[in-house]
Amino acid sequence: MLLALCSFYPLAFASSEDLLFINYHIHITNDLPSDLPPGVPSQIYIHCKSRDKDIGEKPLKQHEDYTFDSKMNLFRTTLFFCHASWEGKQMYFEAFKASRDEHRCRKYHNSCLWSVRDDGIYFSNDNSTWNNEYPW
Repeated sequence: MLLALCSFYPLAFASSEDLLFINYHIHITNDLPSDLPPGVPSQIYIHCKSRDKDIGEKPLKQHEDYTFDSKMNLFRTTLFFCHASWEGKQMYFEAFKASRDEHRCRKYHNSCLWSVRDDGIYFSNDNSTWNNEYPW
């Protein structure tokens, strides 16, 4: 079947073939401020998984990092989503979506960088410009 697909769509596979072997690094960091009011916890909980792989839940103290790696599948449908919770707030977000991230995460060492802050979950592909993609 794959041979038949390649013979009908050789250019589609040729342009993406190198992308299939890239190991993408997903980093989620607890970047809550250090000056939180008394009684407000500085620990967050992150749980990431795909359709067939559960990375697991991990509590993160301030500045700790939740990391995992992924490769893109042939059809570019690889998806890892995560659940973040902190101080009664909860958010599901797509930490790696192949069709969205295959190019944008290559800029900085093949890394998708996420920062959990008190007003939302930010993304960066260069570790200097951050966008709040998932406000709480």
